[in-house]
Amino acid sequence: MQQIEELKPKLEQSKKIAIVPHRRPDADALGSCLAMLGYLKQYSHDVKVISPDEYPDFLKWMHGNEEVVIHEYEQKKKAELFIAEADLIFCLDFSSLDRTESLEKHVRNAKATKVLIDHHPGKEDFADYELYEPKASATAELIFDFLNKMQDVDKLTIPMAECIYAGIMTDTGSFKYSSTSSKVHRIIADLIDIGVKPEKIHRLIYDTNTENRIKLLGFALDQRLTVLKEFNTAYMAISMSDLKKFQSKNGDTEGLVNYALSIEGIRLAALFIDRGDSISMSFRSVGDFSVSEFANTHFNGGGHKNASGGKMTEPLEKVVDFFVSLLPFYKEKLCDT
Repeated sequence: MQQIEELKPKLEQSKKIAIVPHRRPDADALGSCLAMLGYLKQYSHDVKVISPDEYPDFLKWMHGNEEVVIHEYEQKKKAELFIAEADLIFCLDFSSLDRTESLEKHVRNAKATKVLIDHHPGKEDFADYELYEPKASATAELIFDFLNKMQDVDKLTIPMAECIYAGIMTDTGSFKYSSTSSKVHRIIADLIDIGVKPEKIHRLIYDTNTENRIKLLGFALDQRLTVLKEFNTAYMAISMSDLKKFQSKNGDTEGLVNYALSIEGIRLAALFIDRGDSISMSFRSVGDFSVSEFANTHFNGGGHKNASGGKMTEPLEKVVDFFVSLLPFYKEKLCDT
């Protein structure tokens, strides 16, 4: 493993560079990738962001979005060829290659030098260079650190700064999570000084909803929310027919699980969504209950202590029943005040 600072000379020579986020990129993943894209372009590299699949419309305002290559669509061969020919591959906002799903084998088999920048626990040792800090609030925070280590903070443009701000803002829950350190606030101050307008980013991400997304939210809260006070737990289960009824797009269920967690007394919240080929899960918690351990132990997942995900291929009803059956074993932890 080489120190990330040793990457600097490589970046000063023109190269073919791929930037890859995890599947279903969120604001932190996409923002980190597009900020890196903006930086590397200033060195005249042949660089592309290659996403395993599509991401929400409310993220498509980010500068460079129109250049992202989506692997799941008709751009498969283009994406795979670029990765195979790349000199460098930046792996951003994931700590193990299986999080890229359809791109995993292509990135793993590529001859390129691999660079990992991430903050998720459970790191796989596949990269040649790493900037890895599980205590960081967001990968976007580490992108700012990376620019510092490259002695290139002066190359941070307003569009790049907006992408970094969006990543940090969303991964800290608008600066309310415990990961919001004094360092985070200092970075945010620097971004604002560069020209970022916080109200603009907040509006673009949180206040640009479709009518169907709002209706899905209302339906989920009214018809799909279950509260189990005995275990200080709340969950929602969204079926494929629910998604079709509201013509749901990628990202429309983003943040739903947080409404369940916001209920007074709730310490564990879960969201189950039937995607057809699998059930995707989001877990959130408050206090010392680790949903990362919970998801890793039971749902083929993981993440952060208070925010994680999982995935299973069983039917939705069976997955939910399994989740509920586990709660008595965690009652003491969930109800310990």
